[in-house]
Amino acid sequence: MYRQGDVLIVPVARESLPPGTETLPRQPRDGRGRLVLALGEVTGHAHAVVGPGTLVRESGPFGASYLHLPDGGRVVHEEHAAIPLPKGWYRVVRQREYVPGAVRVVAD
Repeated sequence: MYRQGDVLIVPVARESLPPGTETLPRQPRDGRGRLVLALGEVTGHAHAVVGPGTLVRESGPFGASYLHLPDGGRVVHEEHAAIPLPKGWYRVVRQREYVPGAVRVVAD
């Protein structure tokens, strides 16, 4: 497992992916060519992956995200050290927090 701030990246064997994962809508790259895993609402900083690959997301605010890196890649962020990732599939989990009456994704 890999963690960068409020983002957890968990390796997943291809045969263990939920059915239909590979056909989920692909997320676009940002203006800098990165796959953004999480964007800081306060700072504007991003946990992002550089390198070839795809990011797919289930719909909804708590929908699962899956990252496929055919050649490996690096997770980068303006305030954290870069993390190299080997090739493969990953589940991307955003940290959540409880506030009275609700659960929400942590705001960065």
